[in-house]
Amino acid sequence: MNLNKLFGLSRSVSLGRNVFAPRVAQKGDCLHHFQSRRFIRSSARSLTYAKDLFLGKVNKAEVFPFPEISKEELEELNQLVQPVEKFFNEDGGYKTSVYYCVFVSLLRAFSSYVGILIAGNDSQKAKYLPRLATGEHIAAFCLTEPGSGSDAASIQTRATLTEDGKHFLLNGTKFWISNGGWADIMTVFARTEVVDKDGQKKDKITAFIVERAFGGVTSGKPEDKLGIRGSNTCEITFEDTKVPIENVIGEVGGGFKVAMNILNNGRFSMGSAGAGMIKRLIELTSEYASTRKQFNRSLSEFGMIQDKFATMALNAFVMESMAYLTAGMMDRPGVPDCSLEAAMVKVFSSEGSWICVSEALQVLGGLGFTKNYPYERYLRDCRILQIFEGTNEILRMYIALTGMQYAGKILTGKIKEMKKGNVGVVFEILGKKLKDSVVKTVDFGLTGKDGVVHPSLTHFVIFTSTIVEEQLVLKKVADVLINLYAMTAVLSRTSRSVSIGLRNHDHEVLLTNTFCKDAHFKNNFLLTQLQKNSPENNDANIKKIAQEVIAKRAYVCSHPLDRTFRHV
Repeated sequence: MNLNKLFGLSRSVSLGRNVFAPRVAQKGDCLHHFQSRRFIRSSARSLTYAKDLFLGKVNKAEVFPFPEISKEELEELNQLVQPVEKFFNEDGGYKTSVYYCVFVSLLRAFSSYVGILIAGNDSQKAKYLPRLATGEHIAAFCLTEPGSGSDAASIQTRATLTEDGKHFLLNGTKFWISNGGWADIMTVFARTEVVDKDGQKKDKITAFIVERAFGGVTSGKPEDKLGIRGSNTCEITFEDTKVPIENVIGEVGGGFKVAMNILNNGRFSMGSAGAGMIKRLIELTSEYASTRKQFNRSLSEFGMIQDKFATMALNAFVMESMAYLTAGMMDRPGVPDCSLEAAMVKVFSSEGSWICVSEALQVLGGLGFTKNYPYERYLRDCRILQIFEGTNEILRMYIALTGMQYAGKILTGKIKEMKKGNVGVVFEILGKKLKDSVVKTVDFGLTGKDGVVHPSLTHFVIFTSTIVEEQLVLKKVADVLINLYAMTAVLSRTSRSVSIGLRNHDHEVLLTNTFCKDAHFKNNFLLTQLQKNSPENNDANIKKIAQEVIAKRAYVCSHPLDRTFRHV
């Protein structure tokens, strides 16, 4: 893995000459880069931007120009948004940011029907999508089960083919299903028996379109949740539900890929949802901070309060930039693989949203803690973002392992196919070359000034096939890449703004420089921790503390007033 070049990228905050630089491009520098999105859609791309970061490669063509939509598309979008905005402002609504409402609604509903949209055949789309689009029918996405949360491959719901071969009988229980009590149409994932090329029978996951009208579908009592209380979340049980064979989405046995594509397509929108929420919070809290007096001064004059507003503005800007850059990548022809980029947007945005909501409530003081105002609702609703669409812990492992797997294939030239998650193969091969000493020459041209392997790779080599278990290491790798992608997004966006003379582009320059400076310091520290025998690395102590606490099922330390002798 090219940690050497990652060091360089982070320290210089420079991803390319003229366009990416320690400063943002000046007005007029790169007008030729900004063309209509029709050019983006027709151009040939490698579609591996995030993965190439593991090789220390930055493909400027992948992120420049920053995505734009045509005038016609913008007018169409405004026609959709303006009536909604009028409704919220004039009819006693919360007056919440329209874009926040739109994107949160999309976020909640998107995965419910997107399986039909991206993997369904023409007849399935014609039959189901029109009624879902008009709201006549409500959809639900049924993947999670009581015994399988993040581990989607371990689901137990089963679909058995009937003797006449015309239907599947569906049996099992799904858990934490949004719209579960209301849904008319459900995308359900179940195990099916599949005969492979060798004639052996195997269990594989298949995706089905299930109508409540098929029968045998029972919804449980809605969950009493901490947040997003307006959504109906409940358990759904299928008992001999008869599903026509033509309601299989994609291929029999191909459901796992469908599920992952659905989740990948939904994750990136969390950036826009989070940014919309933070923008609204900035409006509410800045008004309060400007008018609230303490010690004969406005709250807004105090440095620590200003720090909170800067944090909110920076996070909203970065989230929005990442979301729109990723959306532009996903708009390209074919089926671009933006799963890593989408996962990065989700992790950054969900955690940034939680930080910003907490900061906003701190500005408001006691007002933020009462139910008389809507602020506490933001906090409750925001907490779920780090859990659904894949927990952030799982996504960090996915980001790191997928990138390493890709880098391993490219670097060695010896790995033709790798089993899912078997990243250790990469390091076993490289480990044979590196195991004696960091100082020795390594084959494949992987070291030296122009090489692609930083000496800190030896930290990974000692794990070999156990790298999947080194989650604290993988977390650091993922965080480095998330920061790099975030830096890429803001640099791309701001370069466009400066070049076309967009209003407030000077503020974007300020935000970009501030974020990139902070991100590169964070990355330098993370990369230092990844080096062998780094004094900054505390992983061993963290593991030991956790093991001792878990072993005792309690806080281990004695009470501060305890004595080693009896008081007389």
